[in-house]
Amino acid sequence: MAQVVGSVLACLLLWALVGKVGLLGATEPGRGVSDLQAMVMEATLTFGLVTVILGTASGAQNVGPLSALAVGGYIALAGLWASPISGASMNPGRSFGPDLVLGDFSHFWLYVRRAPGGRSAGRGVARALRGRGGGAIADRAAQGTLNTPSRGEAATSPRPSGQE
Repeated sequence: MAQVVGSVLACLLLWALVGKVGLLGATEPGRGVSDLQAMVMEATLTFGLVTVILGTASGAQNVGPLSALAVGGYIALAGLWASPISGASMNPGRSFGPDLVLGDFSHFWLYVRRAPGGRSAGRGVARALRGRGGGAIADRAAQGTLNTPSRGEAATSPRPSGQE
């Protein structure tokens, strides 16, 4: 809900600053791109994004403090190569705001329909590669504390020899 509200407010801010010009950040299929092609592209982008996110959040694949760079890098690169095809939304909440402000929901359905397929496929691949996940290691990986001792471990850890 916060993403939808943020999307609407961002478009209203753009409208207030520059007027109702262009698409106010709307994600639309590119010229000559069919709705089906755009939907397949969005499903592919969502699949990749979910795979990267789950890959950074599992104990076996954690990239530690650089997780944000991995996810942000994927989003930036996906936007560069897929924006001319589908608008590279990767988020129906992000697509809703411009469509609401412009009053044009003619392509919104494809950004909603693609999400479940891409997310499900990404979760399936992540589970096949890394197992179900969860547990203490996954919790610490998601919190960014995988390679740091927990409070309990720090309190009970033996001191290095020679220190009292």
